[in-house]
Amino acid sequence: MVKLTVLYGHPADPEAFDRYYDEVHIPLARKMQGWTGWTIGKCEATTPGEQPPYYMIVALYAESRASAEAILASPEGQAAVADVPNFATGGAAFMFDAEQVIYPVQLEAKA
Repeated sequence: MVKLTVLYGHPADPEAFDRYYDEVHIPLARKMQGWTGWTIGKCEATTPGEQPPYYMIVALYAESRASAEAILASPEGQAAVADVPNFATGGAAFMFDAEQVIYPVQLEAKA
């Protein structure tokens, strides 16, 4: 399994970011076909009162790097990627990783 992580920096206007992300970007991104999972997380500081290093982290899962790249190369993927500068005023970093799930442990079937 491969994960594409998008790290969004802190936007100039968080309310405008959230509104655009929810109303425009998510509907646009949902048109991409082939992802096996998608998570969105608003970041929280580890120490109260501190600003976390990122505003939001998004994870998109695919069967392989090749399938993730094909999704992104599709017209729908290109439209979603091209939309990021329209709302990500704090910047966005994209990275792939080959994810290995440690927990939960898959139990073998008992005979």
